[in-house]
Amino acid sequence: MPSTMSPLRYPGGKTQLYSFICNSLEQNNVDGTYIEPFAGGAGLPIKLLVNNKVKRVWINDFDKSIYSIWYSILHYPSDLKNLINSVPFDYSGSSHSDDDNLKYWNEIKLLHDKKKSNPLSILNAFSTLMLNRLNVSGIINGGPIGGKLQNKTKIYVRFNKKTLCKKIDVINKLKDRIKLTNLDAIKMISSIPNEVSNKSNTFIFFDPPYFKQGKNLYMSFFNYNDHKTLASKIMRQDYELNWIVTYDKSDEISILYKNLKNKYEYFISYSANNKNRGKAPEFLFASENTKIESYENIILE
Repeated sequence: MPSTMSPLRYPGGKTQLYSFICNSLEQNNVDGTYIEPFAGGAGLPIKLLVNNKVKRVWINDFDKSIYSIWYSILHYPSDLKNLINSVPFDYSGSSHSDDDNLKYWNEIKLLHDKKKSNPLSILNAFSTLMLNRLNVSGIINGGPIGGKLQNKTKIYVRFNKKTLCKKIDVINKLKDRIKLTNLDAIKMISSIPNEVSNKSNTFIFFDPPYFKQGKNLYMSFFNYNDHKTLASKIMRQDYELNWIVTYDKSDEISILYKNLKNKYEYFISYSANNKNRGKAPEFLFASENTKIESYENIILE
């Protein structure tokens, strides 16, 4: 698995596409603005910024809890790091009993339930980040790593204080090049042409919630009508804008994007795919004027 510069573990995160996206940016002569309307863990845009592949990124997430993490990283990094460092265990071990650690997890879950409606709350950010690091596959609504018995794997194996704080510092130093919003992605799309200074020097990566498993993986997910409305909005985008869309493979999504010229299938593996680990088929769609090609381990078919 590729390393990610995001503090979040995200089901279906697209860091694996980094080299492919870099090549796509070069193919389309884009080094200006990179946009993710469904940013989630935002591993790709952060890595693009760190490596100076683009001048600026626009990350958006409609989920109040996910947004709160990014907001706190950009505005209250020290407070967030202090909360992280106050946690009574780390990936290296714990001086407390398994029962005490699970009690702490329950307290974090209760805190999240209380604060999750406030996108500006640092306690929302902290509790969401903790559940992401402590839960199976990073699923916020999921159960703790190791289960209630903690007899094989411990709850803290994915929680590294030092690494998390370092990532927060790296991202915060880039804050002047990051635009962060908490918008409904469907409504956001129509505003993009007016928000970017150079449409041809802009690249948009739409990575919506999964069609089949979205409700099981994310706190904010789409129903069929949402996916249909999104497809219609995307395909009416300004011709000058470069964009791609990725989706889990399904007949319904194939029909929604059937009129596109650039339709492909590629394969990628995901940790949350417990029953079928390995290669999971995905769709990749692109605007007519966006040049894309197979690159490294990403083969378009």
